[in-house]
Amino acid sequence: RMPSCLLKLTRVVLSHKPWALLILIFVFVSFAYVKLYLGIWEDPKSGVPTYGLSAEISCAHYVPSPPDIADGHSPSAGKVFFVETSQQTTPSYLFSCSVESAARTHPASRVVVLMRGLVKKNASLPKHWAFSLLSCFPNVEIQPLDLTELFSGTPLKRWYLWPLRHWEPYFLPVLSDACRIVLMWKFGGIYLDTDFIVLKNLQNLTNALGIQDHDVLNGAFLSFKPKHKFMELCMQDFVEDYNGWVWGHQGPELLTRVFKKWCSIRTIESMHCKGVRALAPEVVYPIPWQDWKKLFEAVSASELHKLLKNTYAVHIWNKLSHGTKLEIPSQALLAQLYSQFCPATYAKMKQD
Repeated sequence: RMPSCLLKLTRVVLSHKPWALLILIFVFVSFAYVKLYLGIWEDPKSGVPTYGLSAEISCAHYVPSPPDIADGHSPSAGKVFFVETSQQTTPSYLFSCSVESAARTHPASRVVVLMRGLVKKNASLPKHWAFSLLSCFPNVEIQPLDLTELFSGTPLKRWYLWPLRHWEPYFLPVLSDACRIVLMWKFGGIYLDTDFIVLKNLQNLTNALGIQDHDVLNGAFLSFKPKHKFMELCMQDFVEDYNGWVWGHQGPELLTRVFKKWCSIRTIESMHCKGVRALAPEVVYPIPWQDWKKLFEAVSASELHKLLKNTYAVHIWNKLSHGTKLEIPSQALLAQLYSQFCPATYAKMKQD
């Protein structure tokens, strides 16, 4: 019976080639979308990778004196958010350093790492040295990123649920742009990209974002109170002026557009406007993206002190710098930042 059915199906397809082709394309696209959207392209259990590095970390060895939580109570002074929108579950040294440095400088805050690649809230984390190391810090929480839940109740819900969204060329960076502004609007606190090294507590930089360079704001650092009108306008602009085919249109360009309208200005400089601060570049972007190679150049202790005098955090521009070899140990600026502000990650780097 099976050969007879196949023969009939073949005859039908051949006699209706255009329609059959359209139907096949529709079925394939629908199938692919469902798989991608639900995150079940493969069995999560079979997708857990094995690692050459030891996944077991001795907290006493790598974090001999973990930061004390203020007054012995659970962290309560706001949250610091990190977001990983890809399916990646193998954190890099820089990722680990970012979270560690934030945990050390914000002992009274919950440092929440949201990762799209994690499957369930109750499932154990994949075996990887970074997860073991970060678990040594009592204020660090690593959780799955539930995008449907995150965008619910916001203008971005319909944007995210559009079936062909995942095929856009810059979907992952745009998704990251969307997550940060929704997190700030819904919960407030501090958002940081996973290529920051935090030097000082950021809690006093409220309702603020940083100037990347002349006339451009960057959203790699955001700090806002929940339900702030500025973040609400950012969500509205995200949807109304959406263009996922232009790099940065939903990120730095969006924040720059909204801030100029917010302040009724044409050119952005370090300023305080209607309760929102545009921070000078040296506060969180002391190394301009054009000069990212300086991170790998040797600097003296006095030069480092002078460079970072007014700096709260250093953006490492990982998109540009990730392929550059860093000598460990060395007097390179980046190596010194690792050594001082994420010593546990630095110790693991030296061991490896």
